[in-house]
Amino acid sequence: MTTDDGRADGADAFEAYADLGATTEDAMAIAETSMDRVRELVPDETLADRVRQKSVHATGDPEFQHLVRFTGETEDEPVVAGARAVLDGRPIVTDITMVKAGVTGRGHDCPVRKAIGNGADLAERTGMTRTAASVLELDRRDVYEGGVAVVGNAPTAALALADCIAAGTRPAVVVATPVGFVRAAESRRRLRDVAGAHGVPAITNVGRRGGSGLAAGLTNELVHVASDARDGEVDLP
Repeated sequence: MTTDDGRADGADAFEAYADLGATTEDAMAIAETSMDRVRELVPDETLADRVRQKSVHATGDPEFQHLVRFTGETEDEPVVAGARAVLDGRPIVTDITMVKAGVTGRGHDCPVRKAIGNGADLAERTGMTRTAASVLELDRRDVYEGGVAVVGNAPTAALALADCIAAGTRPAVVVATPVGFVRAAESRRRLRDVAGAHGVPAITNVGRRGGSGLAAGLTNELVHVASDARDGEVDLP
């Protein structure tokens, strides 16, 4: 619901901006104004545009909209797949604690869990990173199947997830924005290639940038699209 000047009102405003940390009238006004400015910089025509907007808001960089990549038959496909998974209450699985902490607890009934902390024995036995071992351990338990798989930090987690998809795992959607100078861009590129080859919708980015806040923000946008679909404001093809 909006007022005549286009601003979100009352409880609707709280729902829209609670994941940004806005719980007071002043904070909600700041969050709302921020998103209004983003919409002046980023197109607002498609579901994929909403994800681009969120990427700009999360990074503070209008140019980041050009770095987002959508894997699917259309750019909207991963957004629709993610929103449907949220509506179905499928698990949201993040690589690390920081990403999990950033995923909103409002507007969905999805269990949210992190991979890190699992697979310690595998990591010790093989020497692989803890995040990669964690992903492989959760995949062994079929946790990723049909869920929202989110990687916001570790390139090795993205590479492990790509291996799982190549071996037959089918998340509903992948959101992957691992950050860094070592294997980050490579891991996202491999994930795009594998996801595309096996029909798994994915949202990623190119370049070295990314990170936990971005991954959480993009995941939250899938929740928002699902909420809008539930309220009849968005039609999911």
